[in-house]
Amino acid sequence: MADIRLDKFLADAGAGTRSEVKIKIKKGQVTVNGEAAGKSDIKINPDCDEVCLDGKKLIYNEFEYFMLNKPQGVVSATKDDMDKTVIELITEAKRRDLFPVGRLDKDTEGLLIITNDGKLSNNLLAPGKHVDKTYFAIIDGEVTEDTVLRFDEGIDIGDDKPTAPAKLRILYDDKDEASDVVYNSGDSCDDFVSDGIVKSKVEITITEGRYHQIKRMFEAVGMKVTYLKRLSMGSLSLDDSLKPGEYRRLTDEEIKLLNGSF
Repeated sequence: MADIRLDKFLADAGAGTRSEVKIKIKKGQVTVNGEAAGKSDIKINPDCDEVCLDGKKLIYNEFEYFMLNKPQGVVSATKDDMDKTVIELITEAKRRDLFPVGRLDKDTEGLLIITNDGKLSNNLLAPGKHVDKTYFAIIDGEVTEDTVLRFDEGIDIGDDKPTAPAKLRILYDDKDEASDVVYNSGDSCDDFVSDGIVKSKVEITITEGRYHQIKRMFEAVGMKVTYLKRLSMGSLSLDDSLKPGEYRRLTDEEIKLLNGSF
């Protein structure tokens, strides 16, 4: 790892803001390899140098990775003046530069990756990489095999060009016995009627990330999405033990697989 400034190391390790850690350095609370650090701008190597604050060794991780089961009602942003953000749900994070990889609508649930790894984020979101993103959805309307064929051809949603082909799968009880557990929907996966409206349950995989894309695709064929949950992104699937609002760190193997998704 390349050398970095001491104050950046301390801030990234959760010791405080840049201004706060500079005060701690001046007070002699910080040591580097057993000696008091006299200045905040000295360069250190996180792989080799031992940095302690008040006698406690600090661990520096260049990147952090979290899997969040995003609940409804929070926004996919780092800051928001009106609503709670997904970053506020990651309570154990030390770094201040975390961000969500892509966005889920405020009313959409499911898998959201939280990290500070810009390269990984860019690769997962780049249109040319064609990374699969799979969702479960409840639809107002009867989804038929004709709908499946139309999605496979791409849908005109009013942009400059139609969407890329999307894989749409109609869910049925006899073929998807575990669906109630996976999707936590509580209803059967056949078409059903609620308030006089025929509803369908589907799984849809897209490779793009246009604004409100799935909702607009169904609107274009005369239907409406009433529930949407992301199940996977690339090689990473949502841990079904995570309740909405819960998160965990990604394993080394999951990070490796994610980097192999593009």
